[in-house]
Amino acid sequence: MTRTFVVGLDGASWRLLDPWIEAGDLPNLAALREESAWAEHRSCLPPVTFPNWKCYSSGKDPGGFGVFWFERVDLDEGVIEVVNGGDYDTAELWDYLNDDGQSTGVVNMPTMYPPREIDGPVVAGGPDAVEGEYRSIDSGYTTPESLAADLEDRFDYRVHPDPLLSSNEERGAEVDAILELLDKRFEVALSLFQEEELDFMHVTLFYLNVIHHFFWDEEPSKRAWELVDEWLGRLDDLEDTNLVIMSDHGSAATQTEFYVNEWLAENDYQTRTQTVDGLLKRVGIDRETVLSAAKRVGAVDFLAKVVPERIQELVPQSAGLKRSRKLEAIELDETKAVASAQGPIYLNPDFDTESVREELMADLATVEDEHGRIFTDVYRGEEVYEGPYVDEAPEIVVDQRPGVHVNDGVGGGVIQTGPDRWAAENTPNGIFVASGPDFEEAGEMDDISILDIAPTVLVASGCDVPEDMTGEVLDIFADDRDWERREPITLADEDDSRDDAEVTERLQQLGYME
Repeated sequence: MTRTFVVGLDGASWRLLDPWIEAGDLPNLAALREESAWAEHRSCLPPVTFPNWKCYSSGKDPGGFGVFWFERVDLDEGVIEVVNGGDYDTAELWDYLNDDGQSTGVVNMPTMYPPREIDGPVVAGGPDAVEGEYRSIDSGYTTPESLAADLEDRFDYRVHPDPLLSSNEERGAEVDAILELLDKRFEVALSLFQEEELDFMHVTLFYLNVIHHFFWDEEPSKRAWELVDEWLGRLDDLEDTNLVIMSDHGSAATQTEFYVNEWLAENDYQTRTQTVDGLLKRVGIDRETVLSAAKRVGAVDFLAKVVPERIQELVPQSAGLKRSRKLEAIELDETKAVASAQGPIYLNPDFDTESVREELMADLATVEDEHGRIFTDVYRGEEVYEGPYVDEAPEIVVDQRPGVHVNDGVGGGVIQTGPDRWAAENTPNGIFVASGPDFEEAGEMDDISILDIAPTVLVASGCDVPEDMTGEVLDIFADDRDWERREPITLADEDDSRDDAEVTERLQQLGYME
């Protein structure tokens, strides 16, 4: 039976890649498109790492597994928590392959920390695998646990780059560290695939999208993609192996930063209170300034270790407060709505939520900048999600225009600016390529959904499709395929030992939760 190797390229977009393909700079990717079935896919809203890597692997939208962004918001309880891999209630692609007797490996997949056991190696990655601010995790990120020491000994493997990229002015050692990391991801995934004779391998390049965010189509991004292209050529040479290339979402050059919670306050949907952070910002002290100064004198690790976390958290960010600290600056009993970044908006159940929702959706639909409407669409949560967790979904979900970064900072003091830290923002338009013995050379297809990838890979691997996967099986096979629906797998609850503060710090440094 043909084996399968999936390459997950975080934030990959034909919008970015087409000019380089046409110029001959990515010859292997260009050749793969010529001999494959390929398309642009639509990711789930919001178009972001959490939750879209799990949308891919589960074949469900967030209503099917209960995670709608990097944070969980419960205004009834007055709580905002950062989520991680243990918060997703779903089986995944590799669980069904294992159930069919096939061995699998997963390398650097966001949404999988802490790692769980499957029939094959797991190497956790992405922003959720952290040990502390700025520092790379050095244990507990693999199953079996002993695999971490082996990877570090054989490959000098790291979960996160050092030094960590946190500014688009950092084009030297920070970029080199990411490129080295991407190379190691491929090397480790291919070695495990071959040495353990696995039937299936998935590898994610999460830090590729970090490069996109800070540099978009400039030289660091092109260097990263030339490295990726070289590896795609090597993987395409594997015998009896399907090669699937996909992304969790796309990206586009940033035109506008829209501070959604500042807009909510300006339009009487939020009431604010004073915080220590606000006072510090008035005298010019913020996290970005402090981090930049610490990097210049080589004191980042020292300060992270010796300055108590409660003191670190008091240093404001230029965009305002994030995560649970947003609620510190909000008078919740007088507030109708609170937003996460990049799309989800939650309504306070103490108000008439239906009338508030109707009014707020109408107001959001009219917001503009010099380029046009900020939001291409404004939805009710139940219009874009389905499954057992729809009741926990945000009441409103906005689809940000390509080029708009919806920032959720509270207390930054502005509603719209030009691009800030990110040169590029996520879009819902990702990439998909399916090449190999089991796939026909169908060429460019009409747009597909990210939810279609898992059921298609299962059928390519000779497996049936679970009833709760809502994606379609794509008609791209080189021969006729017989498959049926099957009962879903229910995973046992596992211990969740995360530290929310550590996850938050990693997200902040990368710009996901400024």
